[in-house]
Amino acid sequence: MGDHQNSRGIFRNLKPLVLASKSPRRKELLARLGVNFEVSPARGEEPKPLNEEPSHYTLRLARAKAEEVFQKNPGKAILAADTIVVCKKEILGKPKDFSDAFRMLNLLSGKMHQVFTAYVILDGQRVRERVVETRVHFKHLQEEEIKAYLATDEPWDKAGAYAIQGIASYMVKHIEGSVTNVVGLPLTELIEDLLFLQIITWRSM
Repeated sequence: MGDHQNSRGIFRNLKPLVLASKSPRRKELLARLGVNFEVSPARGEEPKPLNEEPSHYTLRLARAKAEEVFQKNPGKAILAADTIVVCKKEILGKPKDFSDAFRMLNLLSGKMHQVFTAYVILDGQRVRERVVETRVHFKHLQEEEIKAYLATDEPWDKAGAYAIQGIASYMVKHIEGSVTNVVGLPLTELIEDLLFLQIITWRSM
């Protein structure tokens, strides 16, 4: 567990917050705004999708993570999130190996895909949860282009085998919706809920 503090952002905490994720992207997004938090990743195995909508599946994953970490951190607010990529009704998680990553990027090439991020905030008996969808349109990718990208370290721990904030940003022709949602946390909605629950407030107040 680590503690992340930033006195230069525009928010300050009213309550202790625990991020139930080891994602460096989520940590960076929160810390940049000045939100202070501890990190305590969920350890449980992610369940496989059932016959359910992608939004239901990703919310189920986020709930499971939040509930697990909540049990270990009494008296603290818990934030858990999960992000999935969906193309042609197939849910794309993190790639298992080179061939799996190649298959994912080849599937995304020249098409629109959806990115769903669900988050859950548990604060005692109070709960706020949402699922945010962003539509991402990819350029057509050549085979050698995909192989060159896979030669970097970027794709391996990312849903859909790409990072919109990294090298793969040039592959994106345009998006419909939140950019930070694709990175891993829809900040507009999340900050609204953290303020509503009075977990954070503006630093000037």
